[in-house]
Amino acid sequence: LSNDPESVRIRNDHAERTNWKLWGPYLSERQWGTVREDYSENGDAWNSFSREQASFRAFRWGEDGLMGWSDRHGQLCFSVSLWNEQDDILKERLFGLTNPEGNHGEDVKELYYYLDSTPTHSFAKSLYKYPQAKFPYQELIEENARRGKREPEYEIEDTGIFDDARFFDIETSYCKAGPEDILIEIKATNRGSEAAPLVMLPTLWFRNTWSWGRKGEDMTSKPEISLHGTHLLKTTHDALPPYQLAFEGEPEVWFTDNETNYHVFSPPPQNTRHGYSKDAFSRHLLHGEEGVLCPDNRGTKVGLYYHSTIAAGESKVIRLRLSRCDIAPPSEELLGEIFTETFAQRRTEADAFYTAVIPKSVPSSEREIMRQAYAGLLWSKQFYHLIINDWLDGDPTNPAPAIRRQMRNSHWHHLFNRDIISMPDTWEYPWYAAWDLAFHMLPMAEIDADFAKHQLGLFLREWYMHPNGQLPAYEWNFSDVNPPVHAWSVWRVYKIAENKNNRDLSFLASCFQKLLLNFTWWVNQKDPNGNNLFAGGFLGLDNIGVFDRSYGLPSGADLEQADGTAWMAFYCTTMLAMALELAQKDTAYEDLASKFFEHYATITLAINGHGRYHGLWCEEDGFYYDWLTVNEVRQPLAVRSMVGLIPLIAVEILDQKQIKELHGFNKRTNWFLKYRPHLADSVSSLNEAGDMRLLSVCRLDRLHAILNYLFDENEFLSPYGIRSLSKYHEENPFTVEIANQKHSISYTPGESDSSMFGGNSNWRGPIWFPMNYLIIEALERYHHFYGDSFLVEFPTGSGNEVTLKQAAHLIAQRLVRLFQIDPETGARPAHGRSKIHCAEKSSEQELIHFYEYFNAETGEGLGASHQTGWTSLVNRLIRKLNT
Repeated sequence: LSNDPESVRIRNDHAERTNWKLWGPYLSERQWGTVREDYSENGDAWNSFSREQASFRAFRWGEDGLMGWSDRHGQLCFSVSLWNEQDDILKERLFGLTNPEGNHGEDVKELYYYLDSTPTHSFAKSLYKYPQAKFPYQELIEENARRGKREPEYEIEDTGIFDDARFFDIETSYCKAGPEDILIEIKATNRGSEAAPLVMLPTLWFRNTWSWGRKGEDMTSKPEISLHGTHLLKTTHDALPPYQLAFEGEPEVWFTDNETNYHVFSPPPQNTRHGYSKDAFSRHLLHGEEGVLCPDNRGTKVGLYYHSTIAAGESKVIRLRLSRCDIAPPSEELLGEIFTETFAQRRTEADAFYTAVIPKSVPSSEREIMRQAYAGLLWSKQFYHLIINDWLDGDPTNPAPAIRRQMRNSHWHHLFNRDIISMPDTWEYPWYAAWDLAFHMLPMAEIDADFAKHQLGLFLREWYMHPNGQLPAYEWNFSDVNPPVHAWSVWRVYKIAENKNNRDLSFLASCFQKLLLNFTWWVNQKDPNGNNLFAGGFLGLDNIGVFDRSYGLPSGADLEQADGTAWMAFYCTTMLAMALELAQKDTAYEDLASKFFEHYATITLAINGHGRYHGLWCEEDGFYYDWLTVNEVRQPLAVRSMVGLIPLIAVEILDQKQIKELHGFNKRTNWFLKYRPHLADSVSSLNEAGDMRLLSVCRLDRLHAILNYLFDENEFLSPYGIRSLSKYHEENPFTVEIANQKHSISYTPGESDSSMFGGNSNWRGPIWFPMNYLIIEALERYHHFYGDSFLVEFPTGSGNEVTLKQAAHLIAQRLVRLFQIDPETGARPAHGRSKIHCAEKSSEQELIHFYEYFNAETGEGLGASHQTGWTSLVNRLIRKLNT
């Protein structure tokens, strides 16, 4: 880090000299429809706490709001609500479809953008586009219900609601004068050609921690917000210092309580309170109900009612300031010139920080991509709270869940989560996913290495990791199995975070010790036949199998997975590299390095075949496949997919100079090479080549064969990266019949045409950034070993020969192209059919969405629209191409 003000803040926060990260964009975009809020008997989270109920039911484990903020424990929350005098619903949160409603699964139906943020959130800015006409809620629900899996999703732009720029741009900006002194600016701009009315309702409230009948963690007595004078609100809370919210103008000040409105239920539950409820503002504003607001200027939720008619092209600005009472400036300085100057200063400091972070060689157009990708990554930090034992038992004030201890996550009694965590997408995936987070942390390490290291270490702590060594996968099923990429992320962040001479060995050692438990869990649980062929679970490639591998095999068949086995080989190479690094300072790690060296060799032997090992390589096709055994008949599932590409990434280079200094490891390695030749021969190029030794699953001839497929534009190579399934299967679907049931798979470049896995996560053809990134890294490692003499055709059959490093960069260029403006169309391929992103300039800066995955033929972004977690890997690629 440099010495610009933001970098100094990051260092001071890490050293605990200040608490600059206490406040941030930690308020979720969606709390309803999550497993945490599901208290049903059938585990139907989408309907247990529905979209409609979110307006009148108090949440148990978190809060949500529109472009909002909270403290790091989600106790005190702020966001803005909106009303255009047309809608039947107060706009308090983003609208989207549930998994059953969407023709491709859950899907947010709004236009919003995370425009900027620094790592400490000393400056942050977002944009929400709010239509001036009545929001087409029912139209979006009904049309998507009508459409089938083979049709595109019906998006908010398709309704015509944004035609002729009839919308407001709502920019919500935050900056900090100090760690607990937050300046807030809400700017509404009428982009239409006529004046239009708008209600803005900035809202401050406490998360409900008092209604559940529990004592202890987070469970407090009822807090309070009250009005002091005419322009100041003050708070009292058992676990927080007093805060004040200063506001300008002459808004009406509305109070209520963040409590459930039990009047909605018919009949209302017994022994329930019937006081002021969280939906009071909506009832009062939209329906004119009297007596629903607290009359004595106090409550646990307060809204500031600002009503304006905004002329075409004009803006309305509201300024507020949330400060800890004992450090707040005098009243005359709260919202005056110093407010404006502080905002300008923090913007300038944000620019200075990113000027230092982003290499000067990066073109300005790509700097904008990187800046917004970092912003989305930082806005995706969310407060996540779940105590499984309390969730399983239910709360004293509510009926006990009858069968919950026999349902999902019932074996995770130890799990106690109450942290700020990097989420995949703040609406579609408002919960952590361990394998997603591993990819998030690489770009995060470029801007906030301490947070990246903390996140990776967090998931290895005793209140996350299961006592048996398993990492929690994701909220819907903590016990599911995703690829073991956590160790790889630890190793990469360790190297990214500091320069070579100043790396954090204590972080590496701490993570390594706990990863040993996780590795052991994998070996014990996912090698069913004890033959080093691993299987089970999603393994990160959700829809790529012929059938759903998470729910057992048809007719008790046995499946040997090429990807599962290769992932474990990859895990071994990473743990080996870490052990060798740690052994430089502590020779005790040499034994562990030897263990992973030999384990890697045995897995490689199993996947390539030798003696009793059949192997997973198909000599006829020159590709790795899953192999299925039914009634003692073994056959390859001859699908050319990412499954067969994973063995490529299980490659590591050993530094012979380093090894020779580790006498114990060197001695055992030489013994192994001499007395276990059948194992040694299974590992490609195990013998020395100069100062390097290559560990690779793929022998040189097999590497050539796979690369021929990988770089073939009729197979894996798309104009926008590497397809997850070969285009060959577009005309040649694969079908297998087991127990009179047919299972098939065919190439689908975009949205899924199947309901498998909810239909919203398709690995049957599209471009996925995480796997592309791992392949690019692997090609660079191969090049480091083989050098410029190893040439390949790129694309296959073109006659154009390149090195593997050049091939890696050419793939990276195709991925970056997704976000670059096409000079012929004037649009970014990722924005697909969208008109608002290219047809008219409706914002002061470019607007970019970072999607979950991409159509392999058109580049159109699909799935979650704000998956800036792993898709922010584009920043790593831009760096590679410009340094």
